[in-house]
Amino acid sequence: MPFTPLSQVASSNCFSEVRLVATDMDGTLTTAGKFTPTLLQAMEKLANAGIQILIVTGRSAGWVSALVNYLPIWGAIAENGGIFYGNNLQLETFLTPIAGLKAHRRQLAEVFQQLKSKFPHLQESVDNQFRLTDWTFDIHDLSTSDISQISNLCQEWGWGFTYSTVQCHIKLPQQDKATGLRQVLGQCFPNYSLTEVLTVGDSPNDESLFDSNQFPLSIGVENALDYADRLIHQPAYVTANLEGEGFWELAQVLLDSRPKHY
Repeated sequence: MPFTPLSQVASSNCFSEVRLVATDMDGTLTTAGKFTPTLLQAMEKLANAGIQILIVTGRSAGWVSALVNYLPIWGAIAENGGIFYGNNLQLETFLTPIAGLKAHRRQLAEVFQQLKSKFPHLQESVDNQFRLTDWTFDIHDLSTSDISQISNLCQEWGWGFTYSTVQCHIKLPQQDKATGLRQVLGQCFPNYSLTEVLTVGDSPNDESLFDSNQFPLSIGVENALDYADRLIHQPAYVTANLEGEGFWELAQVLLDSRPKHY
Protein backbone atom coordinates (compact mmCIF):
# COMPACT_ATOMS: atom_id res chain seq x y z
CA MET A 1 0.00 0.00 0.00
CA PRO A 2 1.39 3.46 -0.88
CA PHE A 3 1.97 6.01 1.88
CA THR A 4 2.48 3.30 4.48
CA PRO A 5 3.78 5.03 7.63
CA LEU A 6 7.54 4.57 7.87
CA SER A 7 7.16 3.77 11.56
CA GLN A 8 5.30 0.55 10.65
CA VAL A 9 8.32 -0.89 8.85
CA ALA A 10 11.15 0.86 10.72
CA SER A 11 12.12 -2.29 12.59
CA SER A 12 11.94 -4.55 9.51
CA ASN A 13 14.90 -5.33 7.29
CA CYS A 14 13.49 -3.79 4.09
CA PHE A 15 16.07 -0.98 4.17
CA SER A 16 19.04 -3.04 5.30
CA GLU A 17 20.53 -3.28 1.79
CA VAL A 18 20.24 0.42 0.89
CA ARG A 19 23.54 1.85 -0.33
CA LEU A 20 22.33 4.93 -2.20
CA VAL A 21 19.67 7.51 -1.31
CA ALA A 22 18.47 9.50 -4.32
CA THR A 23 16.61 12.45 -2.84
CA ASP A 24 14.81 15.59 -3.84
CA MET A 25 16.01 18.76 -2.15
CA ASP A 26 13.44 21.56 -1.68
CA GLY A 27 10.80 20.52 0.84
CA THR A 28 12.57 17.20 1.36
CA LEU A 29 16.04 18.08 2.63
CA THR A 30 15.30 21.70 3.43
CA THR A 31 13.23 22.97 6.36
CA ALA A 32 11.41 26.24 5.65
CA GLY A 33 13.68 26.64 2.63
CA LYS A 34 16.96 26.19 4.50
CA PHE A 35 19.56 23.52 5.18
CA THR A 36 19.80 22.88 8.92
CA PRO A 37 22.62 21.60 11.13
CA THR A 38 20.47 18.52 11.76
CA LEU A 39 20.36 17.79 8.03
CA LEU A 40 24.14 18.10 7.64
CA GLN A 41 24.60 15.82 10.62
CA ALA A 42 22.27 13.25 9.05
CA MET A 43 24.18 13.41 5.75
CA GLU A 44 27.51 12.91 7.47
CA LYS A 45 26.22 9.98 9.51
CA LEU A 46 24.82 8.30 6.41
CA ALA A 47 28.11 8.76 4.56
CA ASN A 48 30.02 7.29 7.51
CA ALA A 49 27.68 4.29 7.45
CA GLY A 50 28.47 3.69 3.78
CA ILE A 51 25.25 5.16 2.39
CA GLN A 52 25.81 7.60 -0.48
CA ILE A 53 23.51 10.55 -1.14
CA LEU A 54 22.60 11.69 -4.65
CA ILE A 55 20.45 14.83 -4.83
CA VAL A 56 17.87 14.79 -7.65
CA THR A 57 16.43 18.28 -7.88
CA GLY A 58 14.59 20.65 -10.18
CA ARG A 59 17.00 23.42 -9.30
CA SER A 60 19.12 25.04 -12.01
CA ALA A 61 22.40 23.78 -13.42
CA GLY A 62 24.18 26.92 -12.24
CA TRP A 63 22.93 26.51 -8.67
CA VAL A 64 23.60 22.78 -8.43
CA SER A 65 27.08 22.95 -10.00
CA ALA A 66 28.18 25.03 -7.03
CA LEU A 67 26.17 23.24 -4.35
CA VAL A 68 27.53 19.79 -5.14
CA ASN A 69 30.97 20.75 -3.83
CA TYR A 70 29.73 22.05 -0.48
CA LEU A 71 27.55 19.24 0.83
CA PRO A 72 28.66 15.76 2.00
CA ILE A 73 27.02 14.10 -1.01
CA TRP A 74 28.20 11.86 -3.85
CA GLY A 75 26.68 14.01 -6.58
CA ALA A 76 23.58 15.77 -7.86
CA ILE A 77 21.19 15.70 -10.80
CA ALA A 78 19.81 19.13 -11.74
CA GLU A 79 16.82 20.37 -13.74
CA ASN A 80 14.62 17.32 -13.14
CA GLY A 81 16.91 14.81 -14.80
CA GLY A 82 18.58 17.18 -17.27
CA ILE A 83 22.18 17.34 -16.07
CA PHE A 84 24.45 15.41 -13.69
CA TYR A 85 27.24 16.82 -11.53
CA GLY A 86 29.64 14.60 -9.63
CA ASN A 87 31.41 15.80 -6.52
CA ASN A 88 34.58 17.69 -7.50
CA LEU A 89 33.90 17.29 -11.23
CA GLN A 90 34.32 20.47 -13.25
CA LEU A 91 32.08 19.60 -16.19
CA GLU A 92 28.41 18.75 -16.37
CA THR A 93 27.12 15.58 -17.99
CA PHE A 94 23.95 16.06 -20.01
CA LEU A 95 21.38 13.35 -19.33
CA THR A 96 18.86 14.75 -21.81
CA PRO A 97 20.12 14.83 -25.44
CA ILE A 98 19.93 18.38 -26.82
CA ALA A 99 21.27 19.07 -30.31
CA GLY A 100 21.85 22.81 -29.87
CA LEU A 101 21.52 24.64 -26.57
CA LYS A 102 20.92 28.10 -28.05
CA ALA A 103 18.11 26.87 -30.28
CA HIS A 104 16.69 24.82 -27.39
CA ARG A 105 16.64 27.83 -25.07
CA ARG A 106 15.00 29.93 -27.78
CA GLN A 107 12.27 27.32 -28.25
CA LEU A 108 11.66 27.14 -24.49
CA ALA A 109 11.37 30.95 -24.36
CA GLU A 110 8.82 30.86 -27.18
CA VAL A 111 6.72 28.28 -25.34
CA PHE A 112 6.81 30.43 -22.22
CA GLN A 113 5.63 33.47 -24.19
CA GLN A 114 2.78 31.41 -25.63
CA LEU A 115 1.75 30.43 -22.11
CA LYS A 116 2.10 34.00 -20.93
CA SER A 117 -0.30 35.17 -23.63
CA LYS A 118 -2.94 32.95 -22.03
CA PHE A 119 -1.83 33.48 -18.41
CA PRO A 120 -0.49 37.08 -18.29
CA HIS A 121 0.41 36.87 -14.59
CA LEU A 122 3.11 34.22 -15.14
CA GLN A 123 6.50 35.32 -13.78
CA GLU A 124 9.77 33.90 -15.06
CA SER A 125 11.82 32.46 -12.19
CA VAL A 126 14.88 34.45 -11.11
CA ASP A 127 17.15 31.44 -11.64
CA ASN A 128 16.02 30.85 -15.21
CA GLN A 129 19.11 32.55 -16.63
CA PHE A 130 21.24 29.83 -15.03
CA ARG A 131 19.33 26.96 -16.66
CA LEU A 132 20.27 24.87 -19.68
CA THR A 133 17.68 22.16 -20.32
CA ASP A 134 14.39 23.57 -19.01
CA TRP A 135 12.51 26.87 -18.47
CA THR A 136 10.91 27.81 -15.18
CA PHE A 137 8.32 30.20 -13.86
CA ASP A 138 7.02 30.82 -10.35
CA ILE A 139 4.17 28.68 -9.08
CA HIS A 140 2.66 31.24 -6.70
CA ASP A 141 -0.77 32.60 -7.69
CA LEU A 142 -1.43 29.54 -9.88
CA SER A 143 -4.49 27.47 -9.06
CA THR A 144 -4.72 23.71 -9.52
CA SER A 145 -6.90 24.40 -12.56
CA ASP A 146 -4.26 26.77 -14.01
CA ILE A 147 -1.56 24.14 -13.57
CA SER A 148 -3.69 21.49 -15.25
CA GLN A 149 -4.42 23.78 -18.22
CA ILE A 150 -0.75 24.72 -18.57
CA SER A 151 0.25 21.06 -18.49
CA ASN A 152 -2.28 20.22 -21.20
CA LEU A 153 -1.10 23.08 -23.40
CA CYS A 154 2.55 22.04 -23.09
CA GLN A 155 1.65 18.49 -24.08
CA GLU A 156 -0.44 19.77 -26.99
CA TRP A 157 2.58 21.75 -28.22
CA GLY A 158 4.91 18.76 -27.88
CA TRP A 159 6.60 19.71 -24.62
CA GLY A 160 6.72 18.24 -21.14
CA PHE A 161 5.66 19.99 -17.95
CA THR A 162 6.05 19.41 -14.25
CA TYR A 163 5.95 21.43 -11.05
CA SER A 164 7.08 21.44 -7.46
CA THR A 165 6.39 23.52 -4.38
CA VAL A 166 8.79 26.11 -5.82
CA GLN A 167 8.48 26.32 -9.61
CA CYS A 168 6.84 25.16 -12.81
CA HIS A 169 9.08 23.60 -15.47
CA ILE A 170 8.76 23.50 -19.26
CA LYS A 171 10.97 20.69 -20.54
CA LEU A 172 11.38 17.92 -23.07
CA PRO A 173 8.70 15.22 -22.72
CA GLN A 174 11.20 12.45 -21.91
CA GLN A 175 13.04 14.47 -19.25
CA ASP A 176 12.21 13.45 -15.69
CA LYS A 177 13.97 12.55 -12.48
CA ALA A 178 13.61 8.78 -12.85
CA THR A 179 15.04 8.74 -16.39
CA GLY A 180 18.04 10.81 -15.31
CA LEU A 181 18.57 8.71 -12.21
CA ARG A 182 18.44 5.45 -14.16
CA GLN A 183 21.14 6.79 -16.49
CA VAL A 184 23.41 7.72 -13.60
CA LEU A 185 22.81 4.36 -11.93
CA GLY A 186 23.66 2.55 -15.14
CA GLN A 187 26.84 4.55 -15.67
CA CYS A 188 28.14 4.82 -12.12
CA PHE A 189 26.45 2.04 -10.11
CA PRO A 190 25.91 -0.74 -12.67
CA ASN A 191 26.06 -3.48 -10.03
CA TYR A 192 23.50 -1.97 -7.68
CA SER A 193 20.18 -3.78 -7.39
CA LEU A 194 16.94 -1.84 -6.95
CA THR A 195 16.79 -2.91 -3.29
CA GLU A 196 20.01 -0.96 -2.77
CA VAL A 197 18.52 2.31 -4.03
CA LEU A 198 16.04 4.40 -2.03
CA THR A 199 14.26 7.37 -3.60
CA VAL A 200 12.86 10.28 -1.58
CA GLY A 201 10.66 13.26 -2.46
CA ASP A 202 7.69 15.45 -1.63
CA SER A 203 5.97 16.87 -4.71
CA PRO A 204 4.68 16.20 -8.26
CA ASN A 205 8.07 16.58 -9.97
CA ASP A 206 9.22 13.64 -7.79
CA GLU A 207 6.42 11.39 -9.03
CA SER A 208 8.64 9.37 -11.37
CA LEU A 209 10.84 8.51 -8.38
CA PHE A 210 7.78 6.96 -6.72
CA ASP A 211 7.12 4.58 -9.63
CA SER A 212 7.32 1.16 -7.97
CA ASN A 213 8.10 -0.51 -11.29
CA GLN A 214 11.35 1.43 -11.39
CA PHE A 215 12.09 2.03 -7.70
CA PRO A 216 10.35 -0.33 -5.26
CA LEU A 217 11.80 1.50 -2.24
CA SER A 218 10.48 5.06 -2.13
CA ILE A 219 9.75 7.53 0.66
CA GLY A 220 7.63 10.65 0.80
CA VAL A 221 8.26 13.10 3.60
CA GLU A 222 5.01 13.98 5.35
CA ASN A 223 4.26 17.03 3.20
CA ALA A 224 4.00 14.72 0.15
CA LEU A 225 0.53 13.88 1.48
CA ASP A 226 -0.55 17.34 0.27
CA TYR A 227 -0.35 15.98 -3.28
CA ALA A 228 -1.71 12.48 -2.65
CA ASP A 229 -4.74 13.02 -4.88
CA ARG A 230 -2.56 14.30 -7.77
CA LEU A 231 0.07 11.56 -7.85
CA ILE A 232 -0.49 8.56 -10.08
CA HIS A 233 2.68 7.05 -8.61
CA GLN A 234 2.73 7.40 -4.84
CA PRO A 235 5.63 6.75 -2.44
CA ALA A 236 5.67 3.34 -0.80
CA TYR A 237 6.27 4.86 2.64
CA VAL A 238 5.76 8.22 4.31
CA THR A 239 7.49 9.83 7.28
CA ALA A 240 5.64 11.25 10.27
CA ASN A 241 7.56 14.53 10.02
CA LEU A 242 7.67 17.34 7.49
CA GLU A 243 10.49 18.35 5.18
CA GLY A 244 14.03 18.05 6.57
CA GLU A 245 12.75 16.61 9.83
CA GLY A 246 11.19 13.82 7.80
CA PHE A 247 14.55 13.15 6.15
CA TRP A 248 16.17 13.03 9.59
CA GLU A 249 13.54 10.48 10.61
CA LEU A 250 14.40 8.40 7.55
CA ALA A 251 18.12 8.72 8.22
CA GLN A 252 17.63 7.31 11.71
CA VAL A 253 15.80 4.30 10.28
CA LEU A 254 18.60 3.68 7.78
CA LEU A 255 21.28 4.07 10.43
CA ASP A 256 19.47 1.71 12.79
CA SER A 257 19.52 -0.91 10.04
CA ARG A 258 23.31 -0.80 10.02
CA PRO A 259 25.89 -2.19 12.48
CA LYS A 260 26.56 0.46 15.13
CA HIS A 261 30.08 1.34 14.03
CA TYR A 262 29.47 4.87 12.79
